[in-house]
Amino acid sequence: MANKLNSLAHTKWLCKYHIVFTPKYRRKIIYYQYRKDLIEIIKLLCQYKGVKIIEGHMMPDHVHLLVSIPPKQSVSSFMGYLKEKSALMMFDRHANLKYKFGN
Repeated sequence: MANKLNSLAHTKWLCKYHIVFTPKYRRKIIYYQYRKDLIEIIKLLCQYKGVKIIEGHMMPDHVHLLVSIPPKQSVSSFMGYLKEKSALMMFDRHANLKYKFGN
């Protein structure tokens, strides 16, 4: 596998992170009923932040992502952004989720 280095103004970098996260209370219904919407939302949010998804898998109660995050952005701030915005976008698309899963 050829490792292609990315570059910023004065640096070359190759930062890959394997991230696993779960929805609140490990709600399985989100992945069974709304899986396609959630995949689309995660791809869109990663594109906004300049993060490249190398590989991703959705399991019934958690998500695996292998992502390449630029070094100018911390992993924790990206994950905070991803979880916050994806939840808001899911609630916008599926208004009934707010009442099933609380505030």
